[in-house]
Amino acid sequence: MTKQLLFIQGGGEGAYDADVKLAAHLQEVLGSGYEVCFPRMPEEDKPDYAAWKEQIIQYIASRDGEVLLVGHSLGASFLLKYLSEVDTANRIAGVFLVASPYWGAEDWEVEEYALNEQFASKLSKVHPLFFYHSRDDEWVPFAHLSLYAEKLPHAVIRPFDGRGHQFNNDMTEVAQDIISSDIISSDIDGY
Repeated sequence: MTKQLLFIQGGGEGAYDADVKLAAHLQEVLGSGYEVCFPRMPEEDKPDYAAWKEQIIQYIASRDGEVLLVGHSLGASFLLKYLSEVDTANRIAGVFLVASPYWGAEDWEVEEYALNEQFASKLSKVHPLFFYHSRDDEWVPFAHLSLYAEKLPHAVIRPFDGRGHQFNNDMTEVAQDIISSDIISSDIDGY
């Protein structure tokens, strides 16, 4: 059975076209046992959380069984916001977030995008939860990774060097973590 994976792009003009390389590489590394769905999100140059949230809800609701979630940049932070606010009937089999901004940090105060105060307790039930960030990210400060690490101690934090905001279009480590966590989950469920 093919595993379902939803990849949410980053925001800003041209973000979908930039992130399509990430999604394609992830599909390539994961192979035919996984289906990477990479929808174009509405108004990427002026992202509206409510519109993106609705598209995320529709995708997840249309799937049978477990769903893996992957997000890049703004898409990663929108997945976190969604998971901290919405209860879903589908089982979220894992969340993998690349270069996620921490809204509310200094110079990143956008109320519409910020997580609610109880987000950490709500997200404590999300397993596995992975964060990936490169120290040389030219868009999202690397310091945002430590803010997530502090609030979400159960998350796996993966810092990198020399990968930039687009991770050099290389999702190898993300794919390895997806496969590894999927194998562990299968072993636990089958035991």
